[in-house]
Amino acid sequence: MVDRSPPPRPDKIPLSSASLALRLAGIGAVVAALAGAFAYVNGTFDPQRLTPKALVDVLEKNNGVHPGFRRNHAKGVCVIGYFESSNEARPYSTAQVFSAARTPVVGRFALPSGNPYAPDNSVPIRSLALRFKQANGQQWRTGMNSMPVFPVGTPEAFYQLQQAQTPDPATGKPNPASVPAFFAAHPETAPFLQWVKTAKPSASYATETYNGINAFYLVNAAGQRQAVRWSVVPVAQDAAGASAPEGADFLEKDLLQRLLKSGPLRWQLSITLAAPVDPTNDASKAWLGERKVLNAGTLVLESTQAQNAGECRDINYDPLVLPSGIEGSDDPLLAARSAAYASSYLRRTHEVEQLPTAKQESPQ
Repeated sequence: MVDRSPPPRPDKIPLSSASLALRLAGIGAVVAALAGAFAYVNGTFDPQRLTPKALVDVLEKNNGVHPGFRRNHAKGVCVIGYFESSNEARPYSTAQVFSAARTPVVGRFALPSGNPYAPDNSVPIRSLALRFKQANGQQWRTGMNSMPVFPVGTPEAFYQLQQAQTPDPATGKPNPASVPAFFAAHPETAPFLQWVKTAKPSASYATETYNGINAFYLVNAAGQRQAVRWSVVPVAQDAAGASAPEGADFLEKDLLQRLLKSGPLRWQLSITLAAPVDPTNDASKAWLGERKVLNAGTLVLESTQAQNAGECRDINYDPLVLPSGIEGSDDPLLAARSAAYASSYLRRTHEVEQLPTAKQESPQ
C-alpha cells in the first residue's frame, strides 16, 4: 500500500483574528469548505459561465494547492461506528437505514478549510460527513455542518463570493472591500451573518450539532414524498459552548481522549418535517416556527482512524448518493455538488499518481 501520510507541517501558522471584520473577510474560505465546489451532474451550470473546473480553480487560488489533499475539509479524522434506528421514520421512508436495527457507518470530522495545516481554532465551524452502508448494498452519504443556514442560495452567488475572496496578485491578499461589498449586495446572507457574529470555535467535535442544511425528500412505500431537513444532535453536553483552547491540533486529541475515557459517542438523528410554506430550494433560509421532528435513531461513533489511512480516506461524501426512500430536492446547491466532487477527486488522484513518494492524503 502506498504511504499517504501528510507532508511535514509548516513551522508556524498564524492564528486568525477574533474580530468580526476579519472573520467576514475570510468567510469565503470558510464557505468554500462547507459545501465544496458546485456543478450540475452534467458538468456545468451554464456552458458560457460556470464549470466544475472554474470552481475548483478558484478554491485552489484562494486556499493554495496541497497536492493529494482534499480541496475542502483538508484537515480531518476518520470515525467508525453504526446507526441504531428507532423506527420512527419508517412510515415516511422505505430506506433500509430507518428500519434495520443497526447500519454500519464510516464518517469524517473535519475543519472547513482547504489548508491541511489550519489551526483548529481558526474557524467557528466544524463538519461531519457520514456514509451509511445498508445490508442491501445501497448507501446514504451526507455532509453536515455546525451552522444553521448556508450564506447564499445559488451556485452563482457562491462563486461570486469566492471571487471576492481571491487574493490580488500584486499584494497576495484579497481586496478588503470586496467581501463586505458582496454581502451588501446579497441580503439573503443576513441570517448567516447574524449567526457568525457570535459563533466561536468549539473545544470539541463531540458537543456540536451538525445540520444537513439542504432539503431532501423521504419517500414511503405508497410513493408519498415528505420534504425534510436533518441534524445530528449530541447526547453529551458536558463541554457544550466551551471555548477552543490554544494550539493547532486539539480537536482530534479531544475526540480520542473522550472515546478512551467514556466509550462511544452518541448523537440523535433529528429529522424535521417541512410545512407547505417551507422552501426546499434555498439553503440560506431557515424553516421558522414549530415543526414536527422525528427522532429517527442514534448515531454511535466508537473509534477514530487517521485520515491518511482510515476507511474514510477514499470515500467521496457526495450528498446525492442516496438509497431508495430518500431523494434530493430542487435545491440548486445540492443538485450542483456531484460533478465538482468528481472533478476534484480525479484531480487529486492524478496528483497522487504523479508524486514519486506519494506521501499525501488520498482524494475525497
